[in-house]
Amino acid sequence: MLVLRPAERGDVGTILALIRELAEYEREPLAAVATEEDLLRDGFGASPRFFCLLALWEGEVAGFAFYFHNYSTWQGRWGLYLEDLFVRPPFRARGIGKALFVELARIAVREGCGRFQWQVLDWNEPALKFYQKLGARRLDQWLAMRVDGAALERLAQDG
Repeated sequence: MLVLRPAERGDVGTILALIRELAEYEREPLAAVATEEDLLRDGFGASPRFFCLLALWEGEVAGFAFYFHNYSTWQGRWGLYLEDLFVRPPFRARGIGKALFVELARIAVREGCGRFQWQVLDWNEPALKFYQKLGARRLDQWLAMRVDGAALERLAQDG
């Protein structure tokens, strides 16, 4: 019933639709401004900057995991960073999210990653419970920081 597979060039429209559905769920629908061209350029060229797993339930796209690699200077190893995980509401409670996580863990181990990490919104209780059930621990001492948009442009000019 469930098939996990790496996304291909022809899946870009589907990936973008899933990104937008996730943005809607996370109450930020206008923040998802990526285009198909962006995804094609950055995920399906000679040096991909991201990877994506698609979850299909009986042939229908049920969800995805969108990830890339980072590097730990302390470990001296690269890691797997999960940017987005989303299972469409009609497909939830079928083990799809767990299957995506298990596959990502397998990828991380196979590729010699020192860690597998991600962020979760503090209000997303179902996700927090899900992750903790899988053995994840909260890193409460770390705070996410971001510079983007006009602030990023100003910082670059002030350098």
